[in-house]
Amino acid sequence: MNNVLLLARLSLSEALRKKLIVVLLLLTAAFLGFYLYGVLRLEQNLAERAADAGLSSGPRRGFGALPVVYAGIFGMYLVYFLGSLMAVLSTVASVSGDIESGVMQSVIARPVTRAQVVLGRWLGFTGMNVLYVTLVSAALLSGLYLITGYLPPEPVAAVAQVLLGIVLITSLTVLGSTLFATLANGIAVFVLYGLGSAGGILKSIGALANSPTMETLGNAANIAMPTNALWLGASYDLQTESALQIAQVARGANPFASTTPIEPGILVWALVYTALAVGAAMWSFSRRDL
Repeated sequence: MNNVLLLARLSLSEALRKKLIVVLLLLTAAFLGFYLYGVLRLEQNLAERAADAGLSSGPRRGFGALPVVYAGIFGMYLVYFLGSLMAVLSTVASVSGDIESGVMQSVIARPVTRAQVVLGRWLGFTGMNVLYVTLVSAALLSGLYLITGYLPPEPVAAVAQVLLGIVLITSLTVLGSTLFATLANGIAVFVLYGLGSAGGILKSIGALANSPTMETLGNAANIAMPTNALWLGASYDLQTESALQIAQVARGANPFASTTPIEPGILVWALVYTALAVGAAMWSFSRRDL
């Protein structure tokens, strides 16, 4: 276990040495500033319109809060996308990069097993990615609350589902890093991520057009890559009753938000999928010929 924790620390040190975290923090700060400025302008416009109509400019409720609700959902979707991007880019060369550079041969020559190398790499990058998404989510939702007085109904549940998606993407990227070259691994994981997103769009089209075939294809895509299903579950927890009522009237026509909570089976499958990916990565690298 000490070897695993040491390798996890080395993974974090490597990310710092490559300026990955520094660059990411600077870009994230720019994103948050840009987003929260937009929310501030939105709130000011809504307050001006309320004043012109002789209404209270306090925190809005019901249908009057919909612009802020949608802004919160959009902001969290961007956080999920940025977290997914970081999960892939930070981990894509976690094993393959060391193999290609020749560093791995010196690492496995020491009293450490290949399975420990993979587990340590996974633990280090997963911890970094989870911490990043948690902090950005907290900053975004806190800023939204301070500016508008609005907080989503279930922010903890929403962020938890987003984090599970990030852990799953990180795990699949580590697995790919034990099987493929760095470039091929990055392409493969992005294709899987796109497949999950396509599943959400197919389900929305199927629900709108009352097409069981499209819904079945969407469900199959969500099983193959449940990251989008996890986002849709998070989006449900970010919506108010008024937003859900409008979405239900539209028969789920919006592919970026869901009118129903995530199915427990999808949550269990995502957890199992993550564990299988990590286990497969350890098994694969233990038997790989370097």
